[in-house]
Amino acid sequence: MSFAQTFLRSNQPGRHAAEVLPMVAAQAEAADRTRTIAPETIAALKSSGLMVLSASKELGGLEESVSVIAGELESLAAACASTAWCLWNHLCVFHLFCGALGPAHIDFLSGIAARHEWVCFPAGAGSSLHARVDSEQVILDGVTSFGSGSRYAEWAGCAFLIPDPATGRAGSPPDLRFSVVDLRDHGVKIEPTWDGSGLRASSTDDVRYENVAVPLSRCAPWWAADRAGKLRDPDCDVINHRYREDWVGLSDLWLAAMAVGIAQAALQETVEEVVGRKAIMGRPMTQYAGVHFNLGRAATAVLAAKAAYASGCAEVDERIEAGGIPTEGDYVRQMAISVHALSSCELAMGHLAKVLGGNGLRESHIFERRQRDFRAMPVHINAHEDRVSERLGRLLLGVEPALF
Repeated sequence: MSFAQTFLRSNQPGRHAAEVLPMVAAQAEAADRTRTIAPETIAALKSSGLMVLSASKELGGLEESVSVIAGELESLAAACASTAWCLWNHLCVFHLFCGALGPAHIDFLSGIAARHEWVCFPAGAGSSLHARVDSEQVILDGVTSFGSGSRYAEWAGCAFLIPDPATGRAGSPPDLRFSVVDLRDHGVKIEPTWDGSGLRASSTDDVRYENVAVPLSRCAPWWAADRAGKLRDPDCDVINHRYREDWVGLSDLWLAAMAVGIAQAALQETVEEVVGRKAIMGRPMTQYAGVHFNLGRAATAVLAAKAAYASGCAEVDERIEAGGIPTEGDYVRQMAISVHALSSCELAMGHLAKVLGGNGLRESHIFERRQRDFRAMPVHINAHEDRVSERLGRLLLGVEPALF
């Protein structure tokens, strides 16, 4: 075991991911090149316990802690960031489904968990979904964007407005609903629109709906940006206490864990390359003070990021175990801790780029892919530093935060 592995304590894979990690890692380069995760890898993931990590015991899931799930995603991100990203999205979104649909839909959610089916939630910028009620069904038409994992999924979450039957327009207040659509419906088409520089196999595509019917009985009220506050209401029934935690806060912590996975893998690979490279400009790389400084700074930053996300996960686990209801402050703490961890990883990747120099920019070099994949993480809307910092700053000043 190398000193880098001992220092970062990164040698132990998540116990649930251990069996599939070799397969995930082996297809990572091809997944990036072809923009599709290998079908056999998707099948292996779906047959594993990884699919039900965030599902509670009431749903037949493993009900693993937030900390354990973070560790699993960290391991997977080091093997293949696109694969980890898709699983991360599934686990976060299933948590959202459970909170949004609630106890009235426990049988439906239990079925998804029992069959180890994949879920996604395409609802990014440019989404335009129209609904109309026809008897006991809602008919959906339109397109939704940024459906990470949609190509590998069976179900997609969707939020939409039920128009006032008298006017055909939004009522006051608007009747917002949430439901889940079967992606195998003949009226659903997944369009391969993702053109991001990194996470190329994440299937962050558009999902188009044409005359797709959803039972009214599978619809629930949608609280949109105020969902976190609604779930904190003790009078709001939940399937399990863990679902009072908002999915965005958890997604941020798990996103930070994946960033750590990428950064520490890149650090270990860079150390191995420096040791194995004989010289640069006639002098061994191991003798350059700049190499020492940059590697040391990168290792420090990764260690700080790992400690930050671990402390954030531990706080949530303690609160769930104690039956505590999260506050707005708790929610923003999750996001702020994640921003710090992501910023630290960003520093680490910058220091490693200095060590590798132009070689690290070659497409044939693994660092080039690591860096591309990582770039999507600190700018993700859930954990974007500008978004989180503004919200925290307003709260510190006692200014009512805008809803996100």
